[in-house]
Amino acid sequence: MRIEQRLTELGLTLPEPMKLPPGLTLPFPWVRVHENRAFVSGHGPLEPDGTLFEPRGKVGAEVTPEQAYDAARKTGLAVLASLKLALGDLDRVTAWLRVFGMVATAPGFATMPAVINGFSDLILELWGQDAGQHARSAVGLASLPFGIPVEIEAEVAISS
Repeated sequence: MRIEQRLTELGLTLPEPMKLPPGLTLPFPWVRVHENRAFVSGHGPLEPDGTLFEPRGKVGAEVTPEQAYDAARKTGLAVLASLKLALGDLDRVTAWLRVFGMVATAPGFATMPAVINGFSDLILELWGQDAGQHARSAVGLASLPFGIPVEIEAEVAISS
């Protein structure tokens, strides 16, 4: 329970699962475990009760870069909540391998890596350099589901 203890020390809590809009069903799992890997589907930023983070919109227009950094950090907490549910214990994550960060951007906004640092900084705070360091992409898109400013997917190595 080292990672959960570290979350507590940082004053962070994992959110409840995402509350889907009425009538929406998702035909895929949030986390797919296969052998010694867990593949994490795209997650967005959540409030503690599982509702979507506000503000929503494009970074550089309705959402400031600072709010987007916070959204990426909250997305990290949502990813961790799904991993805990799938794995039972976050300490089973032995290494963060790959992170793909997507940012809904207004025309001309070009600092997507600084936004996705909100996610990466959280992972490094919790797992340290050895296990937390990951390959990463940060891209800008015209829009993301439900108007969220950030979406992140990941791949981690896990112990059995």
